[in-house]
Amino acid sequence: MLGFAMRDIKEGGPDGGGAPMLYANTARTTSMSRSKFGAVLHSDPNISSSTNNVDDDFPMRNSSASLNLSACYDPSRMSGEGSPMTMSPWNQTSPFPKSAWADFDENVSQNALIGSLVREEGHIYSLAASGDLLYTGSDSKNIRVWKNLKEFSGFKGNSGLVKAIILSGEKIFTGHQDGKIRVWKVSPKNPSVHKRAGTLPSLMDIFKSSIKPSNYVEVRRRRTALWIKHTDAVSCLSLSEDKQFLYSASWDRTIKVWKIDNSKCIESINAHDDAVNSVVASAEGLVYTGSADGTVKVWKREVNGKVTKHSLTQKLLEQECAVTALAVNASGSVMYCGSSDGIVNFWERFEKKLSHGGVLRGHKLAVLCLAAAGSLVLSGSADKTICVWRKDGVIHTCLSVLTGHNGPVKCLAIEEDREPSNNGDQRWIVYSGSLDKSVKVWCISSLAPDLNLMVMRQQQQQQQQQQYQFQFQQQQSLNQNHNHNQNHDHDHDHNHNQDADSVPSDGSFSSTGRVSMTKKH
Repeated sequence: MLGFAMRDIKEGGPDGGGAPMLYANTARTTSMSRSKFGAVLHSDPNISSSTNNVDDDFPMRNSSASLNLSACYDPSRMSGEGSPMTMSPWNQTSPFPKSAWADFDENVSQNALIGSLVREEGHIYSLAASGDLLYTGSDSKNIRVWKNLKEFSGFKGNSGLVKAIILSGEKIFTGHQDGKIRVWKVSPKNPSVHKRAGTLPSLMDIFKSSIKPSNYVEVRRRRTALWIKHTDAVSCLSLSEDKQFLYSASWDRTIKVWKIDNSKCIESINAHDDAVNSVVASAEGLVYTGSADGTVKVWKREVNGKVTKHSLTQKLLEQECAVTALAVNASGSVMYCGSSDGIVNFWERFEKKLSHGGVLRGHKLAVLCLAAAGSLVLSGSADKTICVWRKDGVIHTCLSVLTGHNGPVKCLAIEEDREPSNNGDQRWIVYSGSLDKSVKVWCISSLAPDLNLMVMRQQQQQQQQQQYQFQFQQQQSLNQNHNHNQNHDHDHDHNHNQDADSVPSDGSFSSTGRVSMTKKH
């Protein structure tokens, strides 16, 4: 029990207090019209890709290679000292005739929420998307299939919550808490029917292996087990680039390699000193593993005839906090690593060598999942948010922070949007699964306005506004002093004229005037 609790802590765990997001009011929410999803789509009225909360410990979300601005925009400061009419950006006499958004192309897609899938049956632990189909796995032990955001079908895994789903042609592989990998096939007669095709390892393979004592290896607490079986939860699944091999990572500290064509386990690797939380296969036979022991390792697949072996080539990271998620871009040139401290490290591959490129700081709590597509990488966190990053050269820029989940974001899946864009930009459909028992669907664009740039614009506008207010108050103060001095001089001259004896031009003396002046005094 203690080991399980420690593992949950090292993974980031389900605990994730919400953190109000800064500058969420800079991420403009866009109403997306998507006819193919029909009336089934709905967007929670109180949920969007932006929020009005302003107290945040992260004044700017950035990568280590991007600029850290010390200035902080405070949207709670309002121009109450000046006239609302005068300070309005819509007033032509205002010193701010242009809105902070004026320089951004309105035709550029904004990152926004499309809809939500809610079925009150369990926390969402895994996602897989292919075309118009979405597979979701939860702790209810069920796998749900959604088509165009409508529930299409489902099938039950019998035991063990579904921690991983991966698709390979007509086969669906699911990794479970009970340490088993289950294989499913889509019925050729009815696409909504999924039939159980087997389990990895199969009962026949277990029986054959159990005959030889050499097939038993020592596991924790002086126990022995067959090397082809996982003895703890299957945490992650990944397919090789050529779709010939399936990699499974487990809390039993091993990764296992399976042949897709015959469902045989061909290798078991004692990869780490603690639970393996993530495995991802990349180009040129490279495989990355991340563990609760705080390390990231690189393995190289080598094929010699009928024998396939993996050898350790590099240790990329060694830290105290757990590694919770890994992702690699399509070309294999950049590898991302999320940790329980909320930081995303990344490495760049150049001339077959990996070098550390920097860190992405955008979360307050553990990073639980990562997904990469095109120039974008998304990070989901226990702080209930999703950061959308874009890689430009050596710099990663935070385009937006997607908020709306009421629990930690546990898994992400991303698919290219097949609908044509009016301005030719690349758009993606992102699915996010959470421990709040919901899946949210987002549309994101690599051309969405830069969140940092928008914040800088608002900072500049705020500074100009404050400068104008100061000048306005100074002018008001000068005007008040000038008017006061004029009134004082007028009163002094008036009293002086009244005190003097009034002598008419004809030389006569007016006693009435003197009496009148005496009464006034």
